[in-house]
Amino acid sequence: MSTAPDTGSLLASFDAEQLGARLRGLREERGLTLREVGARLGISASAVSQIERGVLRPSVNRLFELVTAMDATLVDVFGGTSGAPDVELSTPVPDGYVVRRAVEVESVTLEGGVVYRRLSPGVSHDVDFFESTYPPHTVAGRQHELVTHVGYEIGTVVRGELTVDFADERVVLRAGDTISYACTTPHRLSNRSDDVTVATWLIVHPGAGTPAR
Repeated sequence: MSTAPDTGSLLASFDAEQLGARLRGLREERGLTLREVGARLGISASAVSQIERGVLRPSVNRLFELVTAMDATLVDVFGGTSGAPDVELSTPVPDGYVVRRAVEVESVTLEGGVVYRRLSPGVSHDVDFFESTYPPHTVAGRQHELVTHVGYEIGTVVRGELTVDFADERVVLRAGDTISYACTTPHRLSNRSDDVTVATWLIVHPGAGTPAR
């Protein structure tokens, strides 16, 4: 049987403290206080602070809520911000190409062991490419919590079984199946099977990457 990628061993993976530092950098760049971000999420400023200090590891849903509350996207988190080491990325040129080697792929492990890897090889803000790995019986957030964020998603299940819950319907995807939806549609992703699930995501978010004024 094939196994999921050992993303924890990748050179560019970063831990909870580094993730928190990047989130803190985004918040400070946008001139937001801990209290303001907490109010947008309906949580305490202390809880936001614990995430930024790496004491708490956010769930997938909480990470999306955080970046949305700061008018940012996952690209901004993976691209690096002030207060955290930047990962050097190549800028595409009209007649050239950009390559990112496997050991350079950034990954972050979230609550429940869900791993996100940014697969896009260069700087991009309007569109991005991610891989998500879900351990068995993993829900991205609280059991009955649906999330919304910015953009449009197209996902393909590479391995295993992925469950997508919407407000009034549940969709179960298996290897080779593809789904697309506006990220403003309340949704929740989970792996309710006994095996690891791997999916890839094309995320489109026009106009992203510009800090709120």
